[in-house]
Amino acid sequence: MKRLERLCAELGAPAPEVVWGEGLGYRNRVRLAVRGRVRSPKIGIFREGSHDLVDIPRCLVHHPLINEVCAAAKEAIRQTRTPPYSDAAHAGVLRSLQVVVERQSRTAQVVLVANGPSPADLEALAAALTELLGTSLHSLWWNGNPERTNRVLGPSWHAYRGPDAIEDEFGGARVFFPPDAFGQANPELAARIVEQIHRWVPPASRVLELYAGVGAIGLGLLRQGCSLELNEVGPGSLRGLARGLTELRLRQVSEEPDGSFVWAPDERVERGRWTTPARVVPGPAEEAVERLRGPDVVIVDPPRKGLGPEVCGALCAAPPERLVYLSCGIDSFEREARALGEAMQLERVIAYGLFPFTDHVETLASFRNRS
Repeated sequence: MKRLERLCAELGAPAPEVVWGEGLGYRNRVRLAVRGRVRSPKIGIFREGSHDLVDIPRCLVHHPLINEVCAAAKEAIRQTRTPPYSDAAHAGVLRSLQVVVERQSRTAQVVLVANGPSPADLEALAAALTELLGTSLHSLWWNGNPERTNRVLGPSWHAYRGPDAIEDEFGGARVFFPPDAFGQANPELAARIVEQIHRWVPPASRVLELYAGVGAIGLGLLRQGCSLELNEVGPGSLRGLARGLTELRLRQVSEEPDGSFVWAPDERVERGRWTTPARVVPGPAEEAVERLRGPDVVIVDPPRKGLGPEVCGALCAAPPERLVYLSCGIDSFEREARALGEAMQLERVIAYGLFPFTDHVETLASFRNRS
C-alpha cells in the first residue's frame, strides 16, 4: 500500500482505496500437487523453495467442497492403488489435481493431471472418484503431462464425464470456463471488480479489451450498448469466450482477412441489417496493437509480467479517452503506470485483496486522456 500511495502521489491521483472480501472459504479454484504413497497420499502445495509437499486436508481458505474433493481423491487413490507422482524418479501416475467450484450449483469441475499419455491410466481412479463424489461432481477430466516440468497442466485433454465448462455470471452476462481457461480464484471479489469497471465505461462506447480471457469483464458491456473487440490468445479461453457470445444470442458471421471474427445478433443477421457489436481477435496482445487507435475505452488485464514494452508504448503513442488497467503484478504496474502517466492522467486506484493473509492485491486503475 505504501508503494501504491507513493505512486498515486507522484502521478497526481487520490490515495488508493482498498476493498476486502471474506477471509475464509473464498478460494473456488486450486491446483494442488499429489505426492506420497498409495496407502498415504498427500495433496497440497510445495514448501517454499522446495519440492517438499505440505499436505493441507482442511485448508480454511478453500471452499469446503475443495477439501471434500481432496479427501475423496485420497480415498480413490487408496481404493485403486494409483501411485502418486515422484519428482526424483519421474515415476508414478497422478501428478496434480485442479478443482474449480461452480458457484451456482456448488459442484466441482475436477481435472486429474497424469504423468502419462493415455486417459486409460486413470480410468479406474476416475470411476472411483465419481462414485465417491456423487452429485457434488460437475465434471471430470484427464490431462496428460508426461514431461519433467514444473508446469502443472500438459497439452493433452480428455473428458471422462460432465459438461464442458463451468458457468458463472459477471456483469449480467453468463460466462463459461473450460478446464484449460484462466479464471480468478476469488469469484466473489472478482465480480465486484467487474462491476467497478463497468461503472467506468460510458454506455455505447467503443471498447477494446486486451487479454480478455473468457469475457468475464467484457461480455456484460454488450448489454450497455457498447461495441466490443476482445483479444485473447489461450485456446481454452477462446472456446469459453465463443460460448459466452453464443449465450448472448450472437453468432459468428464472418472471418476477416486480419484473422479476427465478427459476431452479430441473430435477428439482424437474418434480416441482412446489422452492425458489428462484437469482434474476437485471437492471438497475442502485441499483434493487436494496431486496434488501439479506434476505441473510446481500452481495458487491459495482463499477466503478472505486465503489458510489455510494445503494448505499453502503443498506448502511450495513441492514448484512448479512458484506459482501465487491472494488474496482478505490483512491479510491472508501477513501471508501466509511470510510463502511461506521461500521456494520460491517473484518476483512481483501487486495491482488491483477492488473497487474504498475503501481501498480494489486484490493482485496478483508471487513466484519462490528458487532451
